[in-house]
Amino acid sequence: MDETAVVVVGAGPTGLTLACALRTQGVDVRVLDRAAGPAATSRANILHARGVEVLDRLGALRGLTEEARTAATITSYIGSEPIGRLRFGDVGIGTARPALLAPQTMVEARLRDRLAELGVRPAWSTEVTGVHQDAEGATVTTADGGTVRARWVVGCDGAHSAVRRLAGIGFPGAPVADRFLIGDVHMSGMPDREGSHGWQHPDGMVAAMPMPRPGRDDGAEGGPDDLWRLMVYLAGEPDGEPDDAEVLRRLRAAFAHRTGRTDAAVYGAEWVSHFRVHRRLADTYRAGRVLLAGDAAHIHSPLGGQGMLTGVCDAENLAWKLALVVRSAAAPPLLDTYEAERRPLAEDVLRTTTAVTRVQVSGHPLARLLRDRVLARVFALPAVQRRATAVASQLRVTYRRGPLAGRTPPGRAPRPGDRVPDLPVRHADGTASRLHAEVGGRWALVARRAPGVDAVADRLGGPVAALASPRPREGEVWLVRPDAHLAWRGAAGSPGLERWLGAALRHGGVR
Repeated sequence: MDETAVVVVGAGPTGLTLACALRTQGVDVRVLDRAAGPAATSRANILHARGVEVLDRLGALRGLTEEARTAATITSYIGSEPIGRLRFGDVGIGTARPALLAPQTMVEARLRDRLAELGVRPAWSTEVTGVHQDAEGATVTTADGGTVRARWVVGCDGAHSAVRRLAGIGFPGAPVADRFLIGDVHMSGMPDREGSHGWQHPDGMVAAMPMPRPGRDDGAEGGPDDLWRLMVYLAGEPDGEPDDAEVLRRLRAAFAHRTGRTDAAVYGAEWVSHFRVHRRLADTYRAGRVLLAGDAAHIHSPLGGQGMLTGVCDAENLAWKLALVVRSAAAPPLLDTYEAERRPLAEDVLRTTTAVTRVQVSGHPLARLLRDRVLARVFALPAVQRRATAVASQLRVTYRRGPLAGRTPPGRAPRPGDRVPDLPVRHADGTASRLHAEVGGRWALVARRAPGVDAVADRLGGPVAALASPRPREGEVWLVRPDAHLAWRGAAGSPGLERWLGAALRHGGVR
């Protein structure tokens, strides 16, 4: 029987992020996936700024910003008439990271490379068929007769999660919309690959997003400048499973009819699919020694590009808590703060993406008038665009109301639970760095002058970076978590830090 500290089931973005984050904190991990190998189809295709930050902290960004395309604008049309442009830009909250149009395959490849450097490769063709818990851990059985003994098991195995089913966790929800057709298609005559395009039509929406093709610059069919992600909504479609040729035919016909463009056309495809939108949220994120993350815990409409982002951020939040528990630096109740912090965010994402989808696909005349003539002008306002960027990026996500934030009175940001911007910092020897580059696999203490960290490192059972920054007030120190959220701030030498550590690590809460 193999033994490890954590078994991660699922080698998609969520599972790979979790495994990388655990390994950077010295935790033994095995990654199991039922697939025969890495996915070849693109699936999700946008990674918002917060997700780019996560990959950067893990050392997995690897030139992704150069090979991907920047998600700069979305231009809306009725026929050939532009009716509005949503521009994603700087929202003034301490990031230089743009949203990226990057296929999920590209993101997964960067994460697999980083995980291999950390000594782990996914075990492909390994289907989990059983998870049997006891007081000390869990035994995972696989279809090939193998067994793995672990202290913790995390299901990152998607909407049809076997781990969730084996743990007896419910996954209630409801349908949101009828069928969408989707494909990575070759198109001629498309303008402006610097942004995405969307057309409103009584028969349903059409959206086109430019897709990167790294390594293909020969100018032949399938070259780098003709590949687009095309998505079409089909209202009231009958049940059935159209084959790939039928999906491509419908994509081509819908684009021509609904956009009215005679200068652009679909002439081939690399991948096509179809799906119906559902919203679902797991009854709980933890059942004993089993936890869920990513699509295994929540699914929602793809409009807004929140799926891959929310999953990788789930993983980063869970990883540092699991690492503390595995090292016996914290008691298991700390793991309950994972759901307490992340579930409210998932609920917000489900509400927002459901609302956006229903507005986009509504065929009611009044709804269409509101969407096409009123909301289009509202979203052109700079303040609204900044707000839309902040929401989509998840850079303003805060855990102020979570169990680890305490009862901090209102004051200057960041407050406990807030994301800390990527500040320029210096080590005690004067070496310059960035905060987010220092906290990927460890905690940080930040003050005007790099503080002593030995006592805190002893409590956390792992390394802590000592960093200097002008941001904290004179005489103040900040404790920053590995996911770049502020854990505690207060006077240097104050007993408040020791009290926070004791309450959080022993009881999973400081209230």
